[in-house]
Amino acid sequence: MNDNVWSVSELTRQIKDLLDGESSLQHIYVRGELSNYKIYPSGHHYFTIKDEEATLKAVMFRREASRLRFRPESGMKVIALGRITVYPRDGVYQLYATELVPDGVGDLHAAFEQLKAKLAEEGLFDRDHKKPLPPYPERIAVITSSAGAAVRDVIRVATKRYPVAKLIVMPVRVQGAEAPPEIVSAIRYANRWKVADLIITGRGGGSIEDLWAFNDERVARAIYESEIPIISAVGHEPDVTIADYVADLRAATPSNGAELAVPDQSELHASLLAARKQMLSALLARVDTGRERLEQLRQRRVLTDPGAYVADRRLALDHAAALLQASFRSSVSDKRGRLAQGVAALDAMSPLKVLGRGYAIAETEEGRILRSRKDAAPGQRLRLKLADGDVGCRVEEDPACEVNRYGK
Repeated sequence: MNDNVWSVSELTRQIKDLLDGESSLQHIYVRGELSNYKIYPSGHHYFTIKDEEATLKAVMFRREASRLRFRPESGMKVIALGRITVYPRDGVYQLYATELVPDGVGDLHAAFEQLKAKLAEEGLFDRDHKKPLPPYPERIAVITSSAGAAVRDVIRVATKRYPVAKLIVMPVRVQGAEAPPEIVSAIRYANRWKVADLIITGRGGGSIEDLWAFNDERVARAIYESEIPIISAVGHEPDVTIADYVADLRAATPSNGAELAVPDQSELHASLLAARKQMLSALLARVDTGRERLEQLRQRRVLTDPGAYVADRRLALDHAAALLQASFRSSVSDKRGRLAQGVAALDAMSPLKVLGRGYAIAETEEGRILRSRKDAAPGQRLRLKLADGDVGCRVEEDPACEVNRYGK
């Protein structure tokens, strides 16, 4: 019986040897949904792949995970490549994944959509941030491969359309792992030293792998941070990259990028000719108007007979003086009439007028006017004011006595 008893380690080791010896399990593709996806500080990725009926633990070590072109997330449908073996410590079998791709789409496409959504949420695609292109650029930096057809197309089109612009080629690799850092460095260099007032960056057409440098997050952020306006001219017209979304303007091809960057000299020449013709017509019209005005002024009386102007002003002055005098006389006459009316009114109210009709004013010696018989006393001396002078008198009778009053 003891010969049939296995230790846990022995059994686990036996199972591990069986699994490791099965060649079909050493290079196997597994389809399922990611669950409990975690990235540890070590850089290793731990997750579970599941379907409706089962789950499978999996791990992807840092070296393999660093090659992922998208960010796996729980709930994502994937196809994992790896080998099945047992992890002795836990005694469970699991998948040691070496590759991971989204199920139904390529990993590059998934990475593109993920980065696009991330940068859009951060506002890197907002139209408010896009800078206007200079209408007449003096210097244009072309950031692309110096050996590709793209740079030749840009130079050819730009030189033909607007030969006065200076083209500054900043050669970089546009494919491979080294391409994104070089493109980023060229953009930052152009901004730091102000080498141009417009940048065109891009490359010719190719597969999504060939164009991937322009889907790199570092390139996208360098374009967004650029103070110099940037035209993204990547691939052919159907090709769209992250750089196209971030750039201030997207061109369908490198040739189209050059067309958008500079004006057409033939169109400018035609515009200048039209402007010259319009300015000449406006100038001639202004000269004609000035000539007519000058003729009108020449025929005016002030120029044909200068003395007449003085005579007209003299007549106007005499007329104004006559009006002023008439107004003055009318004002004086009116005031005299009003003065006469006032004097007559005052004269009518004068006490002397009353005295002239035979009346007298009795005053005491102190000058107080008697207004009632009760104000006088017997023997009191009074002064009577008459029209032609004063008369002194004495009160002989008692003014309060009724008998005396009526002479009885």
